[in-house]
Amino acid sequence: MAIGTAWRAAVAWIVAYWARRRGREPRDGELEPLTRVWWEEGRRLPAADYLLALDDLRAFARVVARFFARERIDAWLTPTLSEPPVPLGEIVSTPDRPLRAAERSRGFVGFPAVVANITGAPAMSVPLWWNPAGLPVGVHFLGRFGDEATLLRLASQLEQARPWAGRWPVPGPG
Repeated sequence: MAIGTAWRAAVAWIVAYWARRRGREPRDGELEPLTRVWWEEGRRLPAADYLLALDDLRAFARVVARFFARERIDAWLTPTLSEPPVPLGEIVSTPDRPLRAAERSRGFVGFPAVVANITGAPAMSVPLWWNPAGLPVGVHFLGRFGDEATLLRLASQLEQARPWAGRWPVPGPG
């Protein structure tokens, strides 16, 4: 719940910022349908709800930091996404279904990236495998807060062991 509250508040702030700079609010068709829904929901959020959400997110970040310290973990390995890459246009909202992109991405976007965004801890995704269609399958690493150097060293070692710089997906039909 805290993530959704903070996200909607952030969208409302971003749109308000640009509305002030442009001297007007966005007109119909100037925002993607999902962004418009989040903007409208964010404008209705009480300030107390936003601040409580931030408090919850900070508490979660402290839990993750304690986990890394207690278990003496350098990096937490997870999948980058919960399924292989989807075709372009699959995660799109429409005016008649503005929540479609959020609904579809809910099962696609990896939890690890959300943890990195909430905690501010360094993270990386490296393409160590490829699926039968030739698309990269990312491996995600979350590091200790402030320890980007460990992840950079790990990325270097992984790239030496399994080079990916010259690997490109094969374009599909269409």
